[in-house]
Amino acid sequence: MYICQLMTSLMRTTFGEYIRLLRNESKLNLTQLAAKLNLDSANLSKIENGKRDFDEKRLPKLAKIFKLSLTELRDEYVTDKIGKHIYETNCTKKLLIVAEQKAEYRRTLDKSLKT
Repeated sequence: MYICQLMTSLMRTTFGEYIRLLRNESKLNLTQLAAKLNLDSANLSKIENGKRDFDEKRLPKLAKIFKLSLTELRDEYVTDKIGKHIYETNCTKKLLIVAEQKAEYRRTLDKSLKT
């Protein structure tokens, strides 16, 4: 296991770039980290370069390797997925405001179902 000095912080990088930062900070080469994640190094390279998405099922393993909070790591992952979708669909800020309102509405629905 490696103690990584780089902590999650909702960084302004892609999730793949974030993995590369974690890997470099821990002085792991591509092949070493790929082996720990049960990936081949070519796929990990594609993830780091934004040509392939990271599999969410591997988040717990990634958190364990770098001794990071799974919740914070998942936040990094989700913000990247949302950011990518916003970019790909060319969303406006107005659309994002409405989306947040709908998310809040879903939260209130969820709360009312639990009571």
